[in-house]
Formats: sequence, C-alpha cells, structure tokens
Amino acid sequence: MRTTADAFHLAIPSHDLDLAYGFYVEGLGCHLARRYADRITLDFFGDQVVCHLTEMEVRPPEDLYPRHFGVTFREESPYEDLLRLVALRKIPVYRPDALRFEGTVEEHRTVVLVDPSSNLLEFKHYRDPRMMH
Repeated sequence: MRTTADAFHLAIPSHDLDLAYGFYVEGLGCHLARRYADRITLDFFGDQVVCHLTEMEVRPPEDLYPRHFGVTFREESPYEDLLRLVALRKIPVYRPDALRFEGTVEEHRTVVLVDPSSNLLEFKHYRDPRMMH
C-alpha cells in the first residue's frame, strides 16, 4: 500500500519543454526535479509529473472529460492560494472557479487550468473532506 512517503507518478505529453517549464515551475511554482533533452520531471504538489517531449499534434481540448488530472485540497486555504497565484501570474484558465453540486454532501469548488500542450488540470476543494476519496 502507498504511504505518505510515496509519490504518484503521471507522464503527460509536451510539445515544448521550455513552455512546460514556464507553466509548471514559473507559473504554478512546482519544483523541477530533473531535466533531460526529452523530458522534465516535476514535484507536482508532492507527486511526480513528467512532461515528455512529443511531436504529436496538440489540439485544444473539447471537454474536461474524460482526461484531466490535478489536486484535491483537504483545506480551503491552499485552494484560495492557488486561485490568487493563477490571477497574479495570469495562468491560462480553461474553466474558472465554480461551485459544483451546491447544497449536497459532494459540494465542492473547482477550477480547471490548461497547460501549453493542452493538458487539463483540475484543482478542487470539498467542503466535506470525506468526499476526497
């Protein structure tokens, strides 16, 4: 079983590693762990995201579903901090901050960002932390 010392690993396509670096490191504040000619490895909020250089065609996403990734914050303050960072650094937003499932146990706030290779990132916070899993 996974422990808190373990990291989830996700590999995503990137058509330009310099732009990916700008978005994830300079924009979101992720730590660059390693850089090679064909990929960058990032500490993405405690987990590992690897942007692999690809020549595949980059198209704007048609919808958030079925492919996206991100972070569900246990506390609301880091979510609010992220929103301030997005506004301050003018990080591209795919869907602005919104409340979903209002009035239900699943009520949560969500914002969706889009990176330079059209990968979608969803960040959210549930009012009831039991809904995180």
